[in-house]
Amino acid sequence: MDRQVVHDELERTRATFHQLLVAATDEDLRRPTRGTRWTNEQLLFHMLFGYLVVRVLLVLVRVMARLPLGVRRGFARLLDAATRPFDVVNFWGSRGGAKVFNHKRMGAVFDVVVRSLHRRLDAETEQDLRRGMPFPTRWDPFFAEFMTLEDVYRFPTRHFDFHAEQLTFPER
Repeated sequence: MDRQVVHDELERTRATFHQLLVAATDEDLRRPTRGTRWTNEQLLFHMLFGYLVVRVLLVLVRVMARLPLGVRRGFARLLDAATRPFDVVNFWGSRGGAKVFNHKRMGAVFDVVVRSLHRRLDAETEQDLRRGMPFPTRWDPFFAEFMTLEDVYRFPTRHFDFHAEQLTFPER
């Protein structure tokens, strides 16, 4: 794994996130997005949430990777079976999250989580980065049937880039 590529991705998305926040007017933030039922501000929170979730996923993969493969597969199937409740929580969580961590606070939270991911990535061994587990593929289009820690570190940027295309900020 080329760690510098992941560090660069994290910094690129962090800078982009701040640029979006600085350029957005209140009207821009209330505008609906393309292909979602969120506003731009709610989608920005959802993009941030992708990075927050990674910190939990890193712990989950470390723990699950030590269990027998059958247990890991069963856990992924159980999570896939819970897709409907997950989708509801994901949708409403992003709506509520945008109220709590509105555009005025999101940038600082993004900075904290990215700094945390930089530190964690630097502390990983090559062996750690190869650990993995089956994932619930119905939860997110960027979840693969099996993901390593390396894959998890790459996930939030793919998620971010996908959703950035759905924002409807006018060209400035």
